[in-house]
Amino acid sequence: MDLVETWREELRFAPGRVTRALLAAAVAFSIALPFLGQPAWIVRGTLVAITAIGVMGQNLLVGYAGQVSFGQAGFLAIGAYAFAHLQGLPWLLALLGAGLVSALAGVVVGFPSLRLKGPYLAIATLGFGIAAYQLLANVPALSGGRMGLAVQRPSLLSLYWTDVALLGVFALATTNLISSYAGRALMAVRDSEIAAESMGVNLTRTKLLAFAISSFYTGVHGALFAQFLGHLEPELFNVSEVLTQFVAITVGGLASVEGSIFGAAFVVLLPVIFGGLRWAVPVFFGASILAVLIFEPGGLAGALRKARLYLEQWPFR
Repeated sequence: MDLVETWREELRFAPGRVTRALLAAAVAFSIALPFLGQPAWIVRGTLVAITAIGVMGQNLLVGYAGQVSFGQAGFLAIGAYAFAHLQGLPWLLALLGAGLVSALAGVVVGFPSLRLKGPYLAIATLGFGIAAYQLLANVPALSGGRMGLAVQRPSLLSLYWTDVALLGVFALATTNLISSYAGRALMAVRDSEIAAESMGVNLTRTKLLAFAISSFYTGVHGALFAQFLGHLEPELFNVSEVLTQFVAITVGGLASVEGSIFGAAFVVLLPVIFGGLRWAVPVFFGASILAVLIFEPGGLAGALRKARLYLEQWPFR
C-alpha cells in the first residue's frame, strides 16, 4: 500500500516544511514578546535585534568573504557618533548617513586587505579600531569630551518594533545578497583567490565591497545602539566589543544568517543567565568557542541545520 494517496499528503514531506515552521515560530515569538514579557525582556529583545545586525555584517566579512577583521569596534563607533551628529536630520536619513559614513571608512580600511591576509590583516584592522578609540577619547569636538553626547531616545516599544523590523529587513537583504552573483563572488574569494580570479572575479572590487557592506551593517548597528543607550562615550567602543562579535559569529555559526541571530542572542543573554557572576562570562565565552570548534564547527546554526534535515527527511531517514 502506498504511504501517501494525495498530493497534499506528499507536501507533508517536502523540504522546507520545518524551515517555514521555525520561521513562523520566530515571527510569532517576536510579535508576542512585548505583550507577554516583562519590560526587562523587551529591553533584551531590542538589544538582541540591534546586535544581530552588526553580527550579520561581521559574518558577511569573515564567514562569507573570508576577510578577518578586528576593526569592528571602530566602525561601530563611527556609526554611533555619525548618527549623534546627524540628529537634526529625519531619522531615516540620519540612520542611512551613519551607515554610509561607516561604509566609506570600511572602504578606506579595506585597501590593506588587497595585499594583507590572515593575521596581518587582522592586526592592521585592529590598529584602526584602536586609533578610532583614541581619536574619540582625545578629540572632544567629535565625542563631546567627558560629558559625552546625548542621543534622543524614543519609547521602549518604539525601539523594539523598529529594531526588530530592521533586523528582518537586513536578514532578507543578506539572504538575497548571498544568493546573488556578488555573494557567490565573496564565497569564491574566501575559498580560493587564485581560482576566483581565474573565473573572472575582480578581487579588488569584491574585497572592498565586502568591507563596505560589512561596515554599513556595523554603522547601522552603532546608530541603533546609540539610540538605545541615549548617551555616548568613547569607553563604550573598546577592543572587548571585537571579541564579543567574534564569539557571536563563532558560536552562532559562520556563513549563516540565522547563526548571526543565534550568536547575538547568545552574547546578549548569557550575562543575564550568570547574573551576579559576571566575571564568569568571559570564561564561558572561551569555553563555548572551544566546544564549538571541537564538537560542532558549524555552531548553533549548524546543529539546527542537522536537526532540520533529519526532521524534513523523517520517517524516510
